[in-house]
Amino acid sequence: MEPVEPDDDAPPFREPPPPDDRLWRHPSEVVVGAPTAPPGRSPRPVWAVAGLSALIASLVSSGLVVAVVSSRSPAASNLGVERQMVRPRSVSTVLSSPVVDIAERLRPAIVQLTVVPGGRASTGSGVMFRSDGYLLTNAHVVEGATSIQVSTASGMQLPGRLVGTDAETDTAVVKLDGGPFAIATLGSGADLRVGQPAIAIGFPLGLAGGPSVTGGMVSALHRDIRPVGATTTLVDMIQTDAPVSPGSSGGALLDANGAVVGITTAVASSEPGSEALGFATTIDVARSVADELIRSGRVVHVWLGVEGGDVDGATATDLDVDGGAMVGHVTSASPAERGGLATRDVIVAVNGRAVRSMGELIVALRAYGPGDRVALEVIRDRQHRTITVTLAERPASS
Repeated sequence: MEPVEPDDDAPPFREPPPPDDRLWRHPSEVVVGAPTAPPGRSPRPVWAVAGLSALIASLVSSGLVVAVVSSRSPAASNLGVERQMVRPRSVSTVLSSPVVDIAERLRPAIVQLTVVPGGRASTGSGVMFRSDGYLLTNAHVVEGATSIQVSTASGMQLPGRLVGTDAETDTAVVKLDGGPFAIATLGSGADLRVGQPAIAIGFPLGLAGGPSVTGGMVSALHRDIRPVGATTTLVDMIQTDAPVSPGSSGGALLDANGAVVGITTAVASSEPGSEALGFATTIDVARSVADELIRSGRVVHVWLGVEGGDVDGATATDLDVDGGAMVGHVTSASPAERGGLATRDVIVAVNGRAVRSMGELIVALRAYGPGDRVALEVIRDRQHRTITVTLAERPASS
């Protein structure tokens, strides 16, 4: 064989940059195995939120703590995706032919939002739910937006107009002109069971090329999570082990039939590289809030006027109840004060509906409006009593 003559016009060979400055790693550079925590330092949960919210004035002592994060969109070279080791995942039976069909069907209804809040742009996801151009996303995705650009799976770029937001449920609605648009089928979170398959679809890390699909299961229901630095809590969230990354905020969580059962909102893991947990707002809540935002541009929340937390296990056993909402403070001139609620009262039911935590109290009260009278079953000094209160609209200062 004749020797190959060097090409004088070819670009000179350059050594690749160090691994931590590249968007890729050679397999020989990947450490197999779990990262080791520094000596003397116990593992601490690291929470990344795809969302934040505010709720009625109540502090849920058992709520998980999460941190705010958004997917900033300077060039992809700044994403630093190589800095977090990815542990091998076994191939889930969820990611089978039916999931391929679901992904193909839902792809046109999942969009990417690029939001400019005055400085650097950030990205999130959205779910088209009305053919006349209305889409659902998270309130934190569009927080402070001065402009919203929406990219469809087909590559079309459209300007979006913010219709309204609701921080309490971390829900927002954006309107696109034109149409008709492909839409997702909305299901319900009411019949979800732990262990059911779950599919997450969105635009992680602001990456181009269409939405990403991940699979897992519904790993828990009725979770309460609290953003770092916030005094309020997102309640009644769906927990899933389907991977959800920053940028997927506002995307869809689907059931095995491809119906949207939640809007992906938060992601958490105990350490970088460990198995993550995702959280989603139930579609029932998100759709109800969206309808109200479209109708009036705002959401009216009822106000009871208490702060408190969950009854601990020892107290629940002592009172012979499954749980309850412990009142820690009653706001002056509130419906609670006018109705006669007092500190240390334990609320265990609202109009006959059992309440086992402060989060469940908040969810139960969402079924009512300002001016509605509700009967609260309360335990005070080990005695059960019924206190009737007339709910009011929550003041802006609460």
